[in-house]
Amino acid sequence: MNAIWIYPLAALAEIAGCFAFWAWFRMDRSAWWLLLGVLALVLFAYLLARIEADAAGRAFAAYGGVYITASLGWLWLVEDTQPDRWDLLGALICLGGATVILFAPRVA
Repeated sequence: MNAIWIYPLAALAEIAGCFAFWAWFRMDRSAWWLLLGVLALVLFAYLLARIEADAAGRAFAAYGGVYITASLGWLWLVEDTQPDRWDLLGALICLGGATVILFAPRVA
Protein backbone atom coordinates (compact mmCIF):
# COMPACT_ATOMS: atom_id res chain seq x y z
CA MET A 1 0.00 0.00 0.00
CA ASN A 2 1.47 3.41 -0.86
CA ALA A 3 1.28 6.81 0.81
CA ILE A 4 -1.63 7.98 -1.35
CA TRP A 5 -3.83 5.38 0.36
CA ILE A 6 -2.13 5.02 3.74
CA TYR A 7 -2.14 8.68 4.74
CA PRO A 8 -5.90 9.26 4.22
CA LEU A 9 -6.76 5.99 5.98
CA ALA A 10 -4.45 6.89 8.86
CA ALA A 11 -6.04 10.33 9.10
CA LEU A 12 -9.52 8.84 9.21
CA ALA A 13 -8.47 6.43 11.95
CA GLU A 14 -6.80 9.17 14.01
CA ILE A 15 -9.67 11.61 13.69
CA ALA A 16 -12.22 8.90 14.52
CA GLY A 17 -10.19 7.86 17.57
CA CYS A 18 -9.91 11.40 18.85
CA PHE A 19 -13.56 12.09 18.09
CA ALA A 20 -14.55 9.02 20.11
CA PHE A 21 -12.86 10.56 23.16
CA TRP A 22 -14.49 13.91 22.36
CA ALA A 23 -17.89 12.22 22.15
CA TRP A 24 -17.40 10.52 25.52
CA PHE A 25 -15.97 13.58 27.26
CA ARG A 26 -17.94 16.43 25.68
CA MET A 27 -21.10 14.81 24.31
CA ASP A 28 -21.87 12.50 27.25
CA ARG A 29 -21.60 9.30 25.20
CA SER A 30 -21.04 5.85 26.64
CA ALA A 31 -17.58 4.82 27.84
CA TRP A 32 -17.67 2.18 25.09
CA TRP A 33 -16.72 5.02 22.75
CA LEU A 34 -13.32 5.05 24.47
CA LEU A 35 -12.68 1.43 23.46
CA LEU A 36 -13.57 2.23 19.85
CA GLY A 37 -11.34 5.28 20.03
CA VAL A 38 -8.35 3.28 21.30
CA LEU A 39 -8.82 0.70 18.54
CA ALA A 40 -8.96 3.45 15.93
CA LEU A 41 -5.78 5.03 17.31
CA VAL A 42 -3.96 1.68 17.24
CA LEU A 43 -4.99 1.33 13.58
CA PHE A 44 -3.72 4.87 12.95
CA ALA A 45 -0.30 4.06 14.42
CA TYR A 46 -0.07 0.82 12.45
CA LEU A 47 -0.92 2.55 9.17
CA LEU A 48 1.49 5.43 9.72
CA ALA A 49 4.30 2.98 10.50
CA ARG A 50 3.80 1.46 7.03
CA ILE A 51 4.75 4.67 5.19
CA GLU A 52 7.83 4.24 3.01
CA ALA A 53 10.15 6.95 4.29
CA ASP A 54 13.78 7.04 5.33
CA ALA A 55 12.88 8.43 8.77
CA ALA A 56 9.81 8.33 11.00
CA GLY A 57 9.92 12.07 11.60
CA ARG A 58 9.75 12.78 7.88
CA ALA A 59 6.79 10.42 7.45
CA PHE A 60 5.03 12.08 10.40
CA ALA A 61 5.76 15.61 9.14
CA ALA A 62 4.34 14.85 5.71
CA TYR A 63 1.30 13.28 7.36
CA GLY A 64 0.52 16.62 9.01
CA GLY A 65 -0.74 18.14 5.76
CA VAL A 66 -2.97 15.16 5.09
CA TYR A 67 -4.30 15.28 8.66
CA ILE A 68 -5.23 18.95 8.34
CA THR A 69 -7.06 18.33 5.09
CA ALA A 70 -8.86 15.27 6.46
CA SER A 71 -9.88 17.21 9.57
CA LEU A 72 -11.59 19.78 7.37
CA GLY A 73 -13.36 16.95 5.54
CA TRP A 74 -14.52 15.61 8.93
CA LEU A 75 -15.70 19.12 9.86
CA TRP A 76 -17.82 19.22 6.73
CA LEU A 77 -19.10 15.63 6.51
CA VAL A 78 -19.51 14.67 10.16
CA GLU A 79 -19.99 17.99 11.94
CA ASP A 80 -22.00 19.56 9.10
CA THR A 81 -19.91 22.74 9.05
CA GLN A 82 -18.62 23.74 5.64
CA PRO A 83 -14.98 24.88 5.53
CA ASP A 84 -14.51 28.40 4.23
CA ARG A 85 -12.07 29.56 1.57
CA TRP A 86 -9.36 30.22 4.17
CA ASP A 87 -9.67 26.69 5.51
CA LEU A 88 -9.30 25.36 1.97
CA LEU A 89 -6.35 27.63 1.16
CA GLY A 90 -4.62 26.56 4.36
CA ALA A 91 -5.20 22.89 3.53
CA LEU A 92 -3.73 23.36 0.04
CA ILE A 93 -0.65 25.05 1.48
CA CYS A 94 -0.21 22.21 3.97
CA LEU A 95 -0.61 19.54 1.28
CA GLY A 96 1.98 21.34 -0.82
CA GLY A 97 4.40 21.25 2.10
CA ALA A 98 3.65 17.58 2.74
CA THR A 99 4.36 16.79 -0.91
CA VAL A 100 7.71 18.56 -0.76
CA ILE A 101 8.66 16.77 2.47
CA LEU A 102 7.72 13.33 1.22
CA PHE A 103 8.79 13.39 -2.42
CA ALA A 104 11.70 15.85 -2.66
CA PRO A 105 14.97 14.32 -3.90
CA ARG A 106 17.33 13.67 -1.01
CA VAL A 107 21.09 14.13 -0.99
CA ALA A 108 22.72 11.03 0.45
